[in-house]
This record gives sequence, C-alpha cells and structure tokens, in this order.
Amino acid sequence: QVQLAESGGGLVQPGDSLRLSCAASGRTFSRYAMGWFRQAPGKEREFVATISGHALFTTYADSVKGRFSISRDNAKSTVTLQMNSLKPEDTAVYYCAGGNRYTRERSGYDYWGQGTQVTVSS
Repeated sequence: QVQLAESGGGLVQPGDSLRLSCAASGRTFSRYAMGWFRQAPGKEREFVATISGHALFTTYADSVKGRFSISRDNAKSTVTLQMNSLKPEDTAVYYCAGGNRYTRERSGYDYWGQGTQVTVSS
C-alpha cells in the first residue's frame, strides 16, 4: 500500500521541456512497477510510460517515444518523467501510478496520484 503525489506540471510552449516527479510513501517501493498516464478533457485516460521495479525495462506509448523518458530512484522512492519537445497534443492531466504488474493497461495499477496539469500552448 502506497500513496503517490505528482509535481512539476505547468504551462509551457511547444518545443519546451518539462520534468514531472512522483513521490511515493510507504514500504517496498521497488516491488512496484510504476507508470505514467494522462487524460485530456473528454478523453479516456491513456498510457504514457512504465518502468519495472528495478528499472531493467521501460515501455512507451508510440506518441511519446523518443521524446519522453521515464526513470526511478528506489532509494528515494521517486519516479520521474522527462518530457522533451512538447507538443500541444501533450496537454493533459498526468497521473503517476503503481501496481504489481509491469503493464501498459490501467487495470494493472492499484495506486494513483491526484494528477498534475501539463499545458502546452500554441
């Protein structure tokens, strides 16, 4: 059982970079696969990236591959999402999630943060 809290969202221009952080409270952080999802108004929550418990594996949505990078620091119980070359279509609320399965499916995650707003203006 963990609690997650995202930070780092904001308003940026197309082409800019932004780094999101997620801080986890609780024990055994390294047991959990961690993921980032995003949701725009009127849209389903969609997969962005995931990382396995000891960072041996990462997976990205095609829409962000080559632009975003997920990483984690198990000693600090944090996971980050480095977002480069941001586009207006990246605008969404970004959620940090944790679960027992390394997966891109929402159903694989049991713990969710409150979300942080990312707005890319044009």
